[in-house]
Amino acid sequence: MSRHGAEKIKLTSFEDLFGGTSVPEKDQGEVLEIPLSQLYTFHNHPYRVQDDRSMDELSESIRQYGVLNPGLARKRGNGYELISGHRRKRASELAGLQSMPVIIKDLTDDEAAIIVVDSNLHRENLLPSEKAKAYRLKMEALKHQGKKDSQLTANLVGSQSKDSYRTVFRYIRLTYLIPPLLECVDKKTLQVTSAENLSFLKPEEQEWVFEVIQNRRICPNKRQALELKHESEQEILTYEKVKIIEKKNL
Repeated sequence: MSRHGAEKIKLTSFEDLFGGTSVPEKDQGEVLEIPLSQLYTFHNHPYRVQDDRSMDELSESIRQYGVLNPGLARKRGNGYELISGHRRKRASELAGLQSMPVIIKDLTDDEAAIIVVDSNLHRENLLPSEKAKAYRLKMEALKHQGKKDSQLTANLVGSQSKDSYRTVFRYIRLTYLIPPLLECVDKKTLQVTSAENLSFLKPEEQEWVFEVIQNRRICPNKRQALELKHESEQEILTYEKVKIIEKKNL
């Protein structure tokens, strides 16, 4: 194989690959057959790649027919950083393949981040944590590109999912939760509206809240979380106060 083990493939057009509007020839990128060992996960990938039933089905399809739609990647050192196609890569591994077709394009960090988010945002059953990380990643990328109006940018970020700018900001706040609390949101034991308020607590204060959740198997409701937020902002929140609020079960 040439070019670090990558074998060139001839394709007719970008439209044939993705069924979308064709792009200018110079923007189509180069399509190569890349060894899976040379494909690296996007450095800030917001979505989980899980070995679930859907993955089993995708793997079986690839085992029978191969990877029908190439992934998208950019050059990284001696390999390539995946922008789109993380699930296809994993399914290819499970199917016993050694390589997969990938479109190679020269993309900036911000361009790559936006494509990463948009290529998966349409998926059903996204976890709140995935949506939160995706929205924050795209929001920051758009700001780097010169989008200064936060509300208009948030509307743009949420347009694909038909989420309002307020909903986008609410999800982004979830990225400031400690991992155990964010997991509670994914498990639906902690409401998003409550979690948004808890995200303003300091990490140590969030640890106190999680300890209460873990020990008593109850989560603060929206009013309780708002009270905790206000006390944190006033620098008067203590571990004992968190425990008292929990005991009263307000």
